[in-house]
Amino acid sequence: MGTVIPLAAGVDYADLHFVGHPGIIATALIHGVDGVAIVDPGPATALPVLEEALKTRGFGWRDVRAILLTHIHLDHAGATGSILALAPQATVHVHERGAAHLIDPSKLLASASRLYQADMERLWGDVLPVPAAHVRILGDSDHLTIAGHAIHAAWTPGHAWHHVSYFLPASGIAFVGDTAGICRPSGRLIIPPTPPPDIDLDAWRSSTETILAWNPETLFLTHFGPAPAPRVHFQALWQQLDSWSLKVRASLARQDLEDHERSQQFVDDVMADIARVTSSEEAQSYARAGRFDFSWTGLARYWRKQQHP
Repeated sequence: MGTVIPLAAGVDYADLHFVGHPGIIATALIHGVDGVAIVDPGPATALPVLEEALKTRGFGWRDVRAILLTHIHLDHAGATGSILALAPQATVHVHERGAAHLIDPSKLLASASRLYQADMERLWGDVLPVPAAHVRILGDSDHLTIAGHAIHAAWTPGHAWHHVSYFLPASGIAFVGDTAGICRPSGRLIIPPTPPPDIDLDAWRSSTETILAWNPETLFLTHFGPAPAPRVHFQALWQQLDSWSLKVRASLARQDLEDHERSQQFVDDVMADIARVTSSEEAQSYARAGRFDFSWTGLARYWRKQQHP
């Protein structure tokens, strides 16, 4: 653990080995002579692995100049407050719609606790507030220069209403958080993370076009790592989103089922679909990267709103 994998000049990434499992959360390190920026640092439970990755690249916490958050979900941003305590010179970049929940994470934690219940501490560890003075609020489009790199930032909602993606034009890499889905290192299957409460498929399609308009050579997914051929990748993602939407809408039409039964049927169907393409073990790994019961809930909420706006 702590191994860093080169992506381009001044850009590497590390596998955080989330709760002991490889290939779940990837954190990018963008670095130059004046320090390092971290893209989606993950949860506090993975901080020792992230620290070792920084050391492997010759950095410590005091070299961290910036944290670039695609969004504030705990698997992407939970460690941010803990890092600020170790790297007091760092600035946190986050969309304006998510900033308040970094500064005061009480509502974020309450929402996450409803989903994860007794697993909160095991999965995420401490979630500390981020001092407001260290928060750099992003709008719908921004241009940054960090650690010697020009970086474009754009609002890319769909998975989360405050989601942002980042593009390094010099290397052609777009850091897209969850907007391009989940793809395990095997690269054989792309699945959409669709947890509640913000799923909006119309906004997601617009965000897809925003990212592709950058004409990136590589997409970098927090779950997990670099993905080539962005247009082909997004096409596969949308095939899955359309397929999952059909499953969810069919389940909602079943008047003989309660929501927990609809959700379980969806989970069973998705796990079987993934196992047919990959293996039962890989299906379990995809489930760890993105809970399928949460995905049913997020899509069900979206389609119910379409029926009763």
